[in-house]
Amino acid sequence: MKNILIASLSIFLIGCSAENTDNTVQPEVTEATPLFADAPQGVQAISLLGAELRSPAPSQKVLDNLADAKANYDADPMDIENIIWYGRRVAYTGDFRQAIEIYSEGLTKHPESSRLYRHRGHRYISIREFDRAVADYEMAAKLIEGEEDTIEQDGAPGPTGVPVSSRHTNIWYHLGLSYYLVHDWENSLKAYQIGHDLGLNDDNIVSTAHWIYMLHNRMGNPEKAKEAIAHITADMDVIENFSYHNLVLFYKGEIPPEEMLNVDPNDPSGAAVAYGVANWYLYNDQPEKAYDLMERFVATKSWASFGFIAAEAELNLR
Repeated sequence: MKNILIASLSIFLIGCSAENTDNTVQPEVTEATPLFADAPQGVQAISLLGAELRSPAPSQKVLDNLADAKANYDADPMDIENIIWYGRRVAYTGDFRQAIEIYSEGLTKHPESSRLYRHRGHRYISIREFDRAVADYEMAAKLIEGEEDTIEQDGAPGPTGVPVSSRHTNIWYHLGLSYYLVHDWENSLKAYQIGHDLGLNDDNIVSTAHWIYMLHNRMGNPEKAKEAIAHITADMDVIENFSYHNLVLFYKGEIPPEEMLNVDPNDPSGAAVAYGVANWYLYNDQPEKAYDLMERFVATKSWASFGFIAAEAELNLR
């Protein structure tokens, strides 16, 4: 399996990367390149629909965690763990732009760190800089080629406290998402399939299966979509990604749509479910229901969630 995955990775990178004749990895952003588009004071991003996106005030616990991370960073600003956690804690306050600045400075110290590209790419998605996200995740995918995978600690652990993702699965998941948001279905499918085939755990399997199912449908291959989720069952050992698990069971006809929509779209998990159901309406020839649902939940406050961003991208191209 490992040899197959390495071969798949090599083929994928050949297909989506620019020519690199000296086989070295070079950052895409130079000192002269602005890190992100301008925005008014206090605004994190302009949505694809023209709205100003502002983050709510963080809780005291989030600020306390940031203070600890900042103290560690100040004590040793060269340490990559300190850089990453300082950036993550800043991002959890809702300041995605400052987090991008921290990761970018970190890349001047550790220019071949897949982890820094992975985290910066995530925050480029948050501020709707999808092309930059694609570039960062393509770079991260290059950098992990031939490397052993490692578990990635959660910044906001789930109820069990057990991390459910790894560096490699996160890179492939977010690369797939970055391609999805620019409607590059083919490359998105390739990335998600590689992440799925890593088979880290049932949480990873159900989350990637959800996107693979949607992609096959968006590409006009409903039979392949059904095949892609045939192995997903209700008794899988999912400990965190319940929304994705339920979505796949919904796709299989085991949960009715009205039950699926009994969620809070202001919650990231709820937004993921709402987008999955809306997208299901879209490729099942019910565009009015699809767009109505998307319009309703992009009016909520969960603008940094992936479901919200995906719906925004759909509505922008309608």
